[in-house]
Amino acid sequence: MHPFHPVSTMYDKPLPVIDGESRPYWDALKQHRLTLKRCHDCGKHHFYPRVLCPHCHSDAVEWVDACGTGTIYSFTIARRPAGPAFKADTPYVVAVIDLDEGARMMTNIVTDDVEAVRIGQRVTVHYDDVTDEVTLPKFRLL
Repeated sequence: MHPFHPVSTMYDKPLPVIDGESRPYWDALKQHRLTLKRCHDCGKHHFYPRVLCPHCHSDAVEWVDACGTGTIYSFTIARRPAGPAFKADTPYVVAVIDLDEGARMMTNIVTDDVEAVRIGQRVTVHYDDVTDEVTLPKFRLL
């Protein structure tokens, strides 16, 4: 190993690319806080983090803490892994969540019973600290 390469928890799945625009989001997740962008002009929240509001195209957006709860809008059960790194996880649930703030987010549902997941179920955020630098927001059924 290169002597200047930081050692972190072994994680063999793809990790997000953290850039200047998304860094506050990832930093908040490390603190186990879910944040979203909210527009000052139209008042709507949005996800994924971006410079302009996707609803009204205003650049008057700010980071705000989300309550971390929502409803399953849609989901699928992955019975085949998305690649070798996901083989041990199958079956797993990939879902689109309608957050209570109004934004939609794609994520995983953390559950021991994938067959129990239903559209319309309430969920709450679960923070998965996958490395020293990256925490992923996943959700659990309420």
